[in-house]
Amino acid sequence: MNYKIQVDMLSNVLNRKSFGYLKVSITCATFILSSMFFISMIEDEDETLSDRPNIILIVADDLGYGDLGSFGQKYIQTPRLDKMAEEGMRLTDFYSGSTVCAPARSVLMTGQHTGRTLIRGNFPAVGGVQGIGAGLSRLPLREEDVTVAELLQDEGYSTALIGKWGLGEPNTTGTPNLKGFDYFFGFMNQRRAHSYHPGFIWRNHTRYDLVGNWDGARGQYTEDLFTSEAMAFIREQADTDDPFFLYLTHQVPHSEMWVPSESKESYSDKFDDPVAVYAGMVSRLDRNTGAVLDLLEELKLADNTLVIFISDNGTHSEGGYNPGPLNSSGPLRGQKRDLYEGGIRVPTIAWWPRKIEAGSESDHIADFADVMPTFAQLAVTDTPDNIDGISFLPTLFGQDEDQLTRALYWEFHERGFDQAGRRGEWKAVRKGHESEIELYNLKEDLGEKNNIADDHPEMIEWFEDFFVREREPSQYWPSPLD
Repeated sequence: MNYKIQVDMLSNVLNRKSFGYLKVSITCATFILSSMFFISMIEDEDETLSDRPNIILIVADDLGYGDLGSFGQKYIQTPRLDKMAEEGMRLTDFYSGSTVCAPARSVLMTGQHTGRTLIRGNFPAVGGVQGIGAGLSRLPLREEDVTVAELLQDEGYSTALIGKWGLGEPNTTGTPNLKGFDYFFGFMNQRRAHSYHPGFIWRNHTRYDLVGNWDGARGQYTEDLFTSEAMAFIREQADTDDPFFLYLTHQVPHSEMWVPSESKESYSDKFDDPVAVYAGMVSRLDRNTGAVLDLLEELKLADNTLVIFISDNGTHSEGGYNPGPLNSSGPLRGQKRDLYEGGIRVPTIAWWPRKIEAGSESDHIADFADVMPTFAQLAVTDTPDNIDGISFLPTLFGQDEDQLTRALYWEFHERGFDQAGRRGEWKAVRKGHESEIELYNLKEDLGEKNNIADDHPEMIEWFEDFFVREREPSQYWPSPLD
């Protein structure tokens, strides 16, 4: 292996200020060992670090923690995603950046949690620009907000976003082509993504008409269009020497509750609509994900491509869907718009043949903010100093990491001002700024049924301080605590 690459790798880790913050209590020695382990893994393979891997990030929309067979689902058929888990790693303690769409994706792109990232909700309380739909304003990413796509683009990656964006309206600083994506095909406005048969979407900065959907027709199903477009992008990249980053953001199983009839047939005799439709949408997502993985194998790209599958937040109860019959949250309490586990813990699978051990599982605690530093480490580049994430790449290679003092933070503005945090086995939730903090031991009480705050005043005191320390005031997201 090239010596300069080894030195650069260690320098990146040691110089990355975000890794040295006391708030996560990670020592330099830990990161030296992590980097050495990563290097040794690469040395065992034919490729070197100079052959930077392709990266595909697949995001479902409102998929519950319990909606996949590999995460305990009993009714919905998800054979391709279950096979992906059998061939890769299940990350059982992986969290979204938020409990709704736009802030979750802002955390994912910027590496900053919702106490710091610019977009902390779907609609800012103050300011923003006029969006398309319901007369509600939205906040676009600014020029100074660095995304993971920009980092990879700067390192020579070809980058594409296909699907739902939600972080910038047309003609703003937050459009995908201005935030690191060479190619964009999909929705800029997340509210328009509520329809699977819109009259138009966007190709880069140009409106792309879907004439098959005009006058109320249902001729072009965007869920399938996005999969086809993603596969076309992968085929194009197979003919080049550049690594690529594909951010494939599906709409399903978000409402509107609609799926082609063949995807729901096997569920209609067991469940009424829209439960059967929801199950059908998850199976459609499963089929389409399998098609992407098959293409990687066909093009002989699989061994040099990391694929991560996640959901943007927990399951929903919209469009008439009731998550109860399918047990969409699995063993977790809550759903979308909750800061209990069912709203923010998401099913996560990492797949990389010959690199990630098949059939492995990790309870490593991570969230969307960790995606940026993980991908940056793969690309051998630095991250901004102001991020909250930590690379989980060593975890993917089977290395255990000490997480006793790592803490995750969330805040949510739609129902007043809620906060939550996780530190080791401890989970704290405050519903409303005037409410008492609830405390749960997730190791003993995964369903968050028993509030044990009175028994652990020292932990309540710690989280009280943590909730103040992690939040930076924002003119767009004012808090009663500011």
